[in-house]
Amino acid sequence: MTLEIITSPLLDGVTHGFFTRRGGASSGVFEGLNGGLGSSDQSDIVAINRARAANALGIDATNLCAAYQIHSTDVVTVDGPQNGIVPNGDALVTDKPGLGLVILTADCQPVLFADREAGVIGAAHAGWRGAIDGVLEATLDAMERLGATRQNTVAVIGPSISQSSYEVGPEFLEDFMLEDSENARFFTNGRGDRYVFDLPAYGLHRLRNAGVTAAEWTRHCTYADPERFYSYRRSVHRKEADYGRLMSLIRL
Repeated sequence: MTLEIITSPLLDGVTHGFFTRRGGASSGVFEGLNGGLGSSDQSDIVAINRARAANALGIDATNLCAAYQIHSTDVVTVDGPQNGIVPNGDALVTDKPGLGLVILTADCQPVLFADREAGVIGAAHAGWRGAIDGVLEATLDAMERLGATRQNTVAVIGPSISQSSYEVGPEFLEDFMLEDSENARFFTNGRGDRYVFDLPAYGLHRLRNAGVTAAEWTRHCTYADPERFYSYRRSVHRKEADYGRLMSLIRL
């Protein structure tokens, strides 16, 4: 099966792709294009998957740059191949052509950034914790240090868990209300004392408040489409032992 790549017109002229799980070499619960070296999948199979994704975008697999994602606001500035050294962080930025920035997700938001005029790109992993703590703004700050401007930067949120599938408890709502009472608009009532949270809408809100004038979500729900996407939450509900990670890539 060939790889399936979702792209955005906002990023026209910049090589990028949000990969689905289709077309990979993994099997079992990881069936498809699992990019997660931290999963319990076979490491040599994951390496094949990552190389396939890189090659699909014309990136040499040795130029694929990643971070060990820890739900932080730490941003890695990449200026050359990593040579097997993967630093902690939840976003990457570069102004060097040929380097591919890769983010792994399985419900959290993969966000790709580009300032075409300045020749600067970024990629961020933004779950609810990273988003509320400011990982998106930190990515924009790091891009600015390389010469980008927020008014020229576009940002695209790739496949993420949608509101209808993201049920949370009252303590979750409290965290967001403490940050800003207007965050109530990203929640609606669920079952009993539960709520459902709109993570992509919150991500777009943070991006626009940070000065990004062109931003969108691709409107693909990871939880609702098991044929195309991995989902951490779905794996928990199914009591599966592990789950695959989707890859999102961008390069100059």
